[in-house]
Amino acid sequence: MRPRVSVQDPALRNGNFSLQIDPVRIEDAGLYEAQVSYSNKVQNCQVELGVVTVTLNPPGFVVENEPLLLSCNSSHRASLVETRWFHNGQLISSSGNLCSFHGTLSILHPSMSDSGPWHCQLRYSDNEIISVTYNLQILGFHGPINPIVYAAAGSAAD
Repeated sequence: MRPRVSVQDPALRNGNFSLQIDPVRIEDAGLYEAQVSYSNKVQNCQVELGVVTVTLNPPGFVVENEPLLLSCNSSHRASLVETRWFHNGQLISSSGNLCSFHGTLSILHPSMSDSGPWHCQLRYSDNEIISVTYNLQILGFHGPINPIVYAAAGSAAD
């Protein structure tokens, strides 16, 4: 996992034997165990790392009015019971433009107003709730519907 993994040596002297992973990948999910020996003592610690991902399809830039699909997945082993999506803190329900189904959100005609934080909340059969936020950026024109731009002859116009 090198060079994504580090242990802070100065922190070890203070009893902190934390492992830092940056960036975390889906394949990093699993059980981690640390064993620290000092004097005549041995300390063990086990931590399970769960990973949540949000993927955008098609990947890359999203252009206004081109359909997109956001998928929310977790390494959690229980059965997925419910997925809820929030945009700017507001719960989203399926409508003509938005369709949510089993971890995915389809936006048929994205607009500039769809930019911003999308929060995915996954609820599993063991009542575990896992959530993640994805910042969606949409490329488009933000201005009057029928703009008129005047420029002096011989000058540049943007």
